[in-house]
Amino acid sequence: MSALSLSICIVNYQARKYLRNCLRSILANPPQGEFEIIVVDNHSRDGSVEMLQQEFPQVMAIENPCNLGFTVPMNQALRRARGEYLLLLNPDTIVHPHALDRLIEFMQSHPEVGICGPKVLNTDGSLQAPCRRGESRPWAVITYFLGLHRLFPKSRLFGQYLMSYMDEDETHEVGGVAGSCMLIRRQVVEQIGYLDERFFAYQEDADYCFQTRQAGWKVYYVPVAQITHFGGKGGSQVEPYRSIFEWHRSYWLYYRKNLAGDYFFLLNWFYYLLMLLKLSVSLLINLFRKEKRAGRQRPR
Repeated sequence: MSALSLSICIVNYQARKYLRNCLRSILANPPQGEFEIIVVDNHSRDGSVEMLQQEFPQVMAIENPCNLGFTVPMNQALRRARGEYLLLLNPDTIVHPHALDRLIEFMQSHPEVGICGPKVLNTDGSLQAPCRRGESRPWAVITYFLGLHRLFPKSRLFGQYLMSYMDEDETHEVGGVAGSCMLIRRQVVEQIGYLDERFFAYQEDADYCFQTRQAGWKVYYVPVAQITHFGGKGGSQVEPYRSIFEWHRSYWLYYRKNLAGDYFFLLNWFYYLLMLLKLSVSLLINLFRKEKRAGRQRPR
């Protein structure tokens, strides 16, 4: 067993202010055992690396020559990590008191659990719903895309993807937890390997949770541990078009890799066509918004 209890792995890009506050929150609320912090920087130009060197010399910093997204640099950190437990953490998060200890204690008392995640809060204190999810199966994803979970949040039929029908303050087994804060048992990584690098920055957490469950482990949502997540300020920021494309591609890849074999090919193609349609609509909406902003900026 490793002498270190916990390795905290963070991918950063252009998020110096958030990263500083994240690291301060960790050091203000550290776990009881020995731990390390590894930050992989995606070629930030905002002084993030210099800030790490000057203010947090105890942090292991890895510098990349360009923005490699989320999955590749996170694997860089995981390969360096020495802890018994491995925490994937976004730089735009604030760790609440006792959160790290409560996650570790839950894993220690539940040896069948391979991954767990905390209750993730928005800055206004409300639940960030994607911190607990069911499987990304066609019905769950389609009802999520159509917004039916908002109309019927307590419905098991329409709330499958975000599990909105379950009490947000109760511990329960889930299909997946959010990669913004996800604790992994080292034995899981030794058994199934690292994150799938075909996922640039989205759905890699859902895929890893799926692979973990396929290997016989359980995934749990543990709300007694809490963090705040600002969202969209983290390690894999890219241009809007690239972000939209990668988001949709990740859902397609997740489905094709993990679920397509469970369904008749006509249903699979129907699902792919829906994803293509949604991608097209999202790109058009983004173009319209861009043109609208440009119109406002033109001199009259």
